[in-house]
Amino acid sequence: MEIAFDEFMKLELQVGTVVLAERVPGADKLYKLSVDMGSEKRTLVAGVAQQYSPEELVGRQIVVVANLAPRALRGIISQGMLLAAEGESGAVSILSPDKKVQNGSRVR
Repeated sequence: MEIAFDEFMKLELQVGTVVLAERVPGADKLYKLSVDMGSEKRTLVAGVAQQYSPEELVGRQIVVVANLAPRALRGIISQGMLLAAEGESGAVSILSPDKKVQNGSRVR
């Protein structure tokens, strides 16, 4: 499915740094992340617990869909979505800038 360029430009993709990662009780795949977005900290719920330990995530810069409407997952309000690639085996690889950038930087 194709989308128009104007539709794509509606997405606000920003870089943030994970400052806290903790398992969501009762969920095998989910972490509750606290992410420093530069001007604010946000809570994200992400299904990456089978591929990453909390220690691998804390301090890591990630790409976040910052203007996604908040959504409750397992009773936690997620204020965005991290971007990751999913391989054929279902393994997830989080997208990150290859060099450190300022938190809140826009991805274009």
